[in-house]
Amino acid sequence: MVLLLFVDLDSELAALRPLGGFFVLRTGGAPRSSPPTLAHVYEGHAGRKHEGYEGYEGGASDPYGNALTFRVHKVAGALHAPETRVAASVAQQGLAARLWSVSLGCAVLYESLPDLDPRLLHWDPDGSAPDDLWLSAVRPLPADATTLADVVLQGHLQPLTQALCGAYRIAPGLLWGNAASALAGAARQVDVWARANGRTDAAARARDLATELLAHPLLAGAGTLTGTAFRRRSCCLYYRVPGGGVCGDCCFTRPPRSSPRGTSG
Repeated sequence: MVLLLFVDLDSELAALRPLGGFFVLRTGGAPRSSPPTLAHVYEGHAGRKHEGYEGYEGGASDPYGNALTFRVHKVAGALHAPETRVAASVAQQGLAARLWSVSLGCAVLYESLPDLDPRLLHWDPDGSAPDDLWLSAVRPLPADATTLADVVLQGHLQPLTQALCGAYRIAPGLLWGNAASALAGAARQVDVWARANGRTDAAARARDLATELLAHPLLAGAGTLTGTAFRRRSCCLYYRVPGGGVCGDCCFTRPPRSSPRGTSG
């Protein structure tokens, strides 16, 4: 019999700190930069179409008026991405990984999930973990896989996928593959920490939740999880970045020499 060890959900989500900055979520008072909520980001980007790399379109009073476009632009510049959709894919996977890390970490260590409603969660597209996300209020929710799916998949990744597909002509299956890969990666990091700290209960719970979430209709078929190893059935396009290569869970074993636009997603 395995005894599960949990702590009460606190207002600072302090139990996440030992997992590393990527799992940490800022809470409390308003951030100095006043970043937009993710609800504003998803709604403001819906229906946009972008061929090139644009920066913010908001004025001085609204510097985050086009936060998602700004983030894609920032990623494209950092990676020297040859195509907009490559930067959009990498940007989406990064945000998905942050959301999964926070939610899975809380589910495992607290057995409670803070409500990550997009209207409560602020995002700085120019920031990096742990300063990119800020939760205005900590409201506990159950930490079962169904609630995690409602909060992360349907509350965030579904509108994010719709926004990016509409703006950058990127394949939905590619983005859901990114979401599955990000979930598996978060579970793997929890497993590493848990085993290093003698928390086999936490390692088992992370794997169980990841397995159940990967069976969700939005992620089913995106890849195969074996233990903590994941092999996806799509490619995030990172190999198109100069010197990028393929990721450890990619469907390719080596970068394709050439492929028609869109077929590798």
